[in-house]
Amino acid sequence: MAFPKQVRLVEVGPRDGLQNEPEPIATPTKLELIDRLGAAGTRYIEAASFVSPKWVPQMADHREVMTGLTRRDGVTYAALTPNLKGLDAALECGVEEVAVFGAASEAFSRKNINCSVAESLTRFEPVLERAREANVRVRGYVSCVLGCPYEGEIAPAKVAEVSKALYDMGCYEVSLGDTIGTGTPLAAKRMLEAVSRDVPMGKLAAHFHDTYGQALANLYAVLEEGIAVVDSSVAGLGGCPYAKGASGNVASEDVVYLLNGLGIDTGIDLDALAASGTWITQTIGRPNRSKVGVALASR
Repeated sequence: MAFPKQVRLVEVGPRDGLQNEPEPIATPTKLELIDRLGAAGTRYIEAASFVSPKWVPQMADHREVMTGLTRRDGVTYAALTPNLKGLDAALECGVEEVAVFGAASEAFSRKNINCSVAESLTRFEPVLERAREANVRVRGYVSCVLGCPYEGEIAPAKVAEVSKALYDMGCYEVSLGDTIGTGTPLAAKRMLEAVSRDVPMGKLAAHFHDTYGQALANLYAVLEEGIAVVDSSVAGLGGCPYAKGASGNVASEDVVYLLNGLGIDTGIDLDALAASGTWITQTIGRPNRSKVGVALASR
């Protein structure tokens, strides 16, 4: 199959990238990052997570972030809302789109949210219903699609089952997450083949972590199969607490560089994006994990 002519990048840096940072990051810093990403041409930014500050202290300022945004025309500012309480709070802040988070691994689901995969999906039903009433779109995430820190390999059929449940429930798009970054290109293709039998390819996205340096190779593999939506994090911000040395999300700069080289349009200014990555990593005192971003900054 030919590569897509255009790819939509879902920038998860302000949420998934920052949520595990141990030291509090000031709200104005988060807002400036979001604005810089929008100015660089990013058209979808996951800005906050409406979860309990007890569990994710870094996202405690979700209200301030969502209400303090300088909204740009054509940019979607989304938030993670795992339950009704979170959704209602997000709706009060004028959120345009939300996301729910499931898993393809029973062990991962039980250890992280203390319930089975089936129970977690049942919990999402009222969230989807309330979102429909509010005319807010819901995106679905499936974690551990290419491996689990507790179970090891995950059967593609299980990923397909959970993805179909989210899609049938009303998620307009399902993002397939290699949470611990253990996937390889052939495994990624086989997983996608299974899922796309139950969910249209145009309704799927790839969310690959780079723990073993395979994220770009895996993305190339699924782009060949027709994936046209990719989740990434500026400067490679983020990490996985379940795998020692995990380097977290694939860097947005590296993804854009790859796509540019393939002649695939993203609408993103790579230099401006790289400058955003350099700025945020210097501001919070973290290394820039983007090979491209570091190279551009050192020119």
